[in-house]
Amino acid sequence: MSTEFGDFLRSRRAALTPEAVGVSAYGARRVPGLRREEIAQLVGVSVAYYTRLEQAADAERASDQVIEALIRAMRLDPDEALHLRRLARPSYARAIGVPAERPRPSILRLIAALPGPVIVFDHANDIYAWNRLGHLLLAHDLPFDAAERDDIRPNFAQRFFLGCAGPELFEDSETMAREVVGFLRYSSSTCPDDKRLSGVIGELAQRSDAFARIWAEHPVHDLSYGQHLFAHPLVGRLTLDFDVLRPAESNLRVLTYQAQPGTPDADALQLLAQLGQ
Repeated sequence: MSTEFGDFLRSRRAALTPEAVGVSAYGARRVPGLRREEIAQLVGVSVAYYTRLEQAADAERASDQVIEALIRAMRLDPDEALHLRRLARPSYARAIGVPAERPRPSILRLIAALPGPVIVFDHANDIYAWNRLGHLLLAHDLPFDAAERDDIRPNFAQRFFLGCAGPELFEDSETMAREVVGFLRYSSSTCPDDKRLSGVIGELAQRSDAFARIWAEHPVHDLSYGQHLFAHPLVGRLTLDFDVLRPAESNLRVLTYQAQPGTPDADALQLLAQLGQ
């Protein structure tokens, strides 16, 4: 995980510009982003010390003050900041533990009662439950009980990048790809020792050029809400708002979709529900 710490610092340094952080630019730049000495100055440490951080030599010995200074200097958003803190303190991430795999009965009753599409997934993007509309929206080619079965349980990241429910399901496939990769990167610091998560990431890195390209950029996302644009094979284009609910005492995530009332998107969602009857 210490190597991951250094890689993450380098990726964020490369994404910054002198103008963005108020540093006077001087001389030709052979690579994009800030120089090490510029970041070191912003953080308030020596260049030699910052270099050791990027080389992962002092990551776990870095003080809380240095970590927070890095977060400020690199303009990290809340998800990126939490990711960096977890990388710097692996013992904290391991203390969180691997999320429980199966949703409790009350969660299953909740998703069955919600009118819009709902999907329950874990830290590795394995899908553990859905309601009828959620199944039709994301995986109508699979049997409804696939989410309950260990032998054929779908993984959304694998389906997206390896072809079963890939970019053709989404209008803005690049944005969706970055969301999926960013979530797996976020999970990698939450559950650094989880074999299932490592297996999913390793397979995708080997088999998908698109995944490998985005993974190397180190995006980090734990999205709580937003909007997805679908190009659904059964009902065509529809835009759905989503919210992610996190049940108490569970690290599973409940992804809920809804269409704005009175729109063609709501009509398409209603048609999808009718097709599933």
